[in-house]
Amino acid sequence: MTKVPGSTVTPKVADIGYAQLDLSRGARCGAGEVVYGEGKTAEQVAGIVDALIAAGQRHVLVTRLSAEKFERARELMESGTPLEYHADARIAIAGGMPVQSGNGTIVVACAGTSDLPVAEEAALTAEFLGNRVERVCDVGVAGLHRLLAHADQLARAQVIVAVAGMEGALASVIGGLVSCPVIAVPTSVGYGANLGGLSTLLSMLNSCASGVSVVNIDNGFGAGYQASLINHLPGRAPAQTSDARPADAQR
Repeated sequence: MTKVPGSTVTPKVADIGYAQLDLSRGARCGAGEVVYGEGKTAEQVAGIVDALIAAGQRHVLVTRLSAEKFERARELMESGTPLEYHADARIAIAGGMPVQSGNGTIVVACAGTSDLPVAEEAALTAEFLGNRVERVCDVGVAGLHRLLAHADQLARAQVIVAVAGMEGALASVIGGLVSCPVIAVPTSVGYGANLGGLSTLLSMLNSCASGVSVVNIDNGFGAGYQASLINHLPGRAPAQTSDARPADAQR
């Protein structure tokens, strides 16, 4: 196959009939192919994981996988690779966790206990991608003192993932407290006018706090992946001149 424009990697694809596996994604993008379990049969999940392992991918992440489908897929796998299940996040991991390679710490903060499944999906995704992750749970704005008790921990983070349903204010509040990127994850937790997370999504998109970006509703995986990319960027270059001043001192 021809090379991808701007890339030095020639794509490799494994055709297993029901899936075309991107075997060069790890070399091209820094992380191997991830399996989305929802909508796939246990046989398909097992076959895809086995094929990726056979092609040399040492660790495989499977998201949105039910406990029943996990049990069946584990029975069907032929590679012998251990498959571990994390029920809270509906995530399975083949081959264990890679070593940590990120620059700093990713903090995953969730507004309420009901948001934990999405927060855990984000946290485990980031850990699977080689990051040190700290979890801060149940710190929604209905009790702001709970969040402020973690102010020092938030300030030390390299990236923060803020997971919230309802009105989604947590991301804006955190964005006003820290100097690092904040990735907001709207969840579908809430009453009628929450509209399955749509009102939370719109609230987060309209945040007045700088440095807040937003992923799709309940997309903990996307937030964890984006946080990992940020946490693996090269460090900041040193200042070029000795008379540089803080931005708020420049008028």
